[in-house]
Amino acid sequence: MWLSRYEYVSSGRSGDVFTGLHYVVVLQHANRLTVRSLPGSSDSPLTMDLTVDGNVITGTWVEQTAQDGYYRGARYHGAVQMLAEPTGRRLTGKWVGFGKEMDVNTGPWELVFQDASTNKAALDRYNRRPA
Repeated sequence: MWLSRYEYVSSGRSGDVFTGLHYVVVLQHANRLTVRSLPGSSDSPLTMDLTVDGNVITGTWVEQTAQDGYYRGARYHGAVQMLAEPTGRRLTGKWVGFGKEMDVNTGPWELVFQDASTNKAALDRYNRRPA
């Protein structure tokens, strides 16, 4: 279980900076990571498909915004590149993607380790909005 946190600027809302938070499950198979948000952690499901090369993690992300939210169910996607700290419990980097005005945006993104268990009790514990 990991906490995903990214920041983005909303050009349609006076350029205010917003934070996207999700609890996610990160699964590794060889050098591939799949990241999936827990449904109760946000109204906007998030997925990431990543490749690990040493301490460099590179891949893509997709977020389907909430149907009744500001972005009205829009699907956003882009690329992400992160570096793993030596402990492997924190990944930090940047995302790139397109905005509502069809411009290219970027911002910080981090994944912070929370819990090694993915059993039902752990999934239930993190299937809520992050504080």
